[in-house]
Amino acid sequence: MRATGIVRRIDDLGRVVIPKEIRRTMRIREGDPLEIYTNNEGEVIFKKYSAISEMSENACNIADIMYKIAGCPVIIFDKDHVVASAGVPRKEFSERRVTSQLEELMENRGQFFCPDGSTNNFYPVEGVGRTATAALPIITAGDVSGAVAFMTTEKCQEVTELQKSLINASAQFLAKQIAS
Repeated sequence: MRATGIVRRIDDLGRVVIPKEIRRTMRIREGDPLEIYTNNEGEVIFKKYSAISEMSENACNIADIMYKIAGCPVIIFDKDHVVASAGVPRKEFSERRVTSQLEELMENRGQFFCPDGSTNNFYPVEGVGRTATAALPIITAGDVSGAVAFMTTEKCQEVTELQKSLINASAQFLAKQIAS
């Protein structure tokens, strides 16, 4: 943990303002849930809460199944980071941030399906030069919780009907798991 040099006072209602620079850097948006931790040294720690991260083992299992059925790499994200992957080196993708492209797709509750591999320029993972053939947000009770994406390989350049069905089913399944 590192000090920022920023000091804030608690108001009479017990609130403290998280500075804009920190919210922007940590991608904390209005309405985002924060989990509060304390330790024996008297520290209070705020951590962005991610329901998908809480169920990362299930997300890994879903990614593995999708990869085995479709034969294309799969990445599952919470709103900010890679949570699970299959068919790609885990070290390369683990905990990587989402790109602004994927963030925008999630905010707009959009979907991306690449019909033609030669025109694909959708990069969902920051710092990784690999595009996605399909990406779909995970929507739980009207709120975006994350996203699921199929990644390109030499064999997988464009989305298939099977992949469309799988990505849709997995996004819905994860949403139901989060809601229950």
